[in-house]
Amino acid sequence: MVNAKLFVIDYTLHGQPKSFIIRLEKLDMPEAWHWASCDAGVGRIGRFAREQVKKTSQLQAEQFGIENVQWRCSGGQL
Repeated sequence: MVNAKLFVIDYTLHGQPKSFIIRLEKLDMPEAWHWASCDAGVGRIGRFAREQVKKTSQLQAEQFGIENVQWRCSGGQL
């Protein structure tokens, strides 16, 4: 993770606002939905760095009450 950046992911879980910071090389909306579901206890995180895990989709996450996922770089990083 030489090129890793800090990202802030905001979302709501059953109407309650949630937020967390994650270090990744890149982030897009599908990835943000997956990590929001992991933070909410719904998605799965692989045990090993190379383990391929099926990502949680927006539709799957919404079925568990996750909504309004947004993300941004932390601290003005680009």
